[in-house]
Amino acid sequence: VQLQASGGGLVEAGGSLNLSCAASGFTVGNYAIGWFREAPGKEREGVACIPTGGISTYYGGSVKGRFTISSDSAKNTVYLQMSSLRSEDTAVYYCNADLRPTDWDDYWGQGTQVTVSS
Repeated sequence: VQLQASGGGLVEAGGSLNLSCAASGFTVGNYAIGWFREAPGKEREGVACIPTGGISTYYGGSVKGRFTISSDSAKNTVYLQMSSLRSEDTAVYYCNADLRPTDWDDYWGQGTQVTVSS
């Protein structure tokens, strides 16, 4: 199982970025995938989640209405579209796969840096 996160970068406040999490070793639609972020000096927090089946989506309060999580089964990839970015969105963003009950290990992508300049 591998997760490859990409798409981070430097953007001005109010701008947009699209993150990708390419998965291998499992099918994204069969398990829950989440995006988390960790800012300097802060704990890692959940940003968005797309549960098994990919029908529903859930968002952290600070990003609701600005971020959109989606999945593409053909590419076995989960995306995080981020718009109206703020300086407080600056963090390293990680994707996570929850493969329970098939696999009880915790899988994380390598992280991608998002920096929003004000």
